[in-house]
Amino acid sequence: MVGPLGAVALAAVATVVIWKGSGLFERAAERLSRYYGLPVAVHGAVVVAVGSSFPEISSIVISTVVHGEFSLGVGAIVGSAIFNLLVIPAVSALASEELTSTRDIVHKDAQFYVISILVLFIVFALGATYVPGGTNREAVLTPALVVVPLATYGVYVFLHQQDAADHVADPADSVDSRREWGTLAVSLVVIAVGVEGIVRAALALGAAFETPTFFWGLTVIAAGTSLPDTFVSVNAARDDDDVTSLANVLGSNTFNLLVAIPVGVLLAGEATIDFLAAIPTMGFLALATLVFIVFTRTGLEITDREAYVFLALYAAFLAWMGLESAGVIETVRGI
Repeated sequence: MVGPLGAVALAAVATVVIWKGSGLFERAAERLSRYYGLPVAVHGAVVVAVGSSFPEISSIVISTVVHGEFSLGVGAIVGSAIFNLLVIPAVSALASEELTSTRDIVHKDAQFYVISILVLFIVFALGATYVPGGTNREAVLTPALVVVPLATYGVYVFLHQQDAADHVADPADSVDSRREWGTLAVSLVVIAVGVEGIVRAALALGAAFETPTFFWGLTVIAAGTSLPDTFVSVNAARDDDDVTSLANVLGSNTFNLLVAIPVGVLLAGEATIDFLAAIPTMGFLALATLVFIVFTRTGLEITDREAYVFLALYAAFLAWMGLESAGVIETVRGI
């Protein structure tokens, strides 16, 4: 078994691998979007978001199939969503002169993301109420149930497809589409290798410190797999492409909740969610979402002061989860 220092080193190396793979993906995705003439909002909310979410979906696939740790993957998804909402906009705002929002982002992408959270809560409730084995503490998720969030994501893609249909752009003929698709495929393999390393590191840390794997999913895997979203959004903000920067955050989170978790359930055949752990963390995710919407709507920009509030909220979340896992406090009994 890898020791704590070895696990930290493995996590660091795996994070670099994920970063490199995501850089390849970002460049290929940008060229393909230009080649097909996609509007910037669709590029940020769907193309880039799905690709930069590949580490998260890889984490739940690898955790479930290879290591039999569905809760580790779910922790990574929820932790990544919180990281995306609080850390990425803050870093993007501080790295650029100003990070401006649009009414479309607030009224379409952000509101649909709120819907995705509600859909997931409804699926959890159905799993606890109507699936045999479900209780007031646990929800049993089946392949039939996760069709609901998958269909909801289909609606999300359809809405963006409608935007793309109304968009007129000149495709970039100079792009070699076959080469870029090949680069895209290679980048996804590199990302998967990095995710396997960071999952192993999280399991080793959990064993070394005798703490729940859910906690390491919320923190180590979430931060490591969210790096692609961070680099994409920060680079976009520095290039004054604020629409892509913010749309990527919301699109990535929507994909994670509506697609990544259902994929884990489909691979496992059936999965159990512990409400005592899931509801408080999902509740914090809902709080982070509301703060994000308010800050992006007021003045249609994120100021430096608001960025520091985002970072303070994330620090409070990490402290809360750390104290819970160490047994110092017990407000989240299921962890």
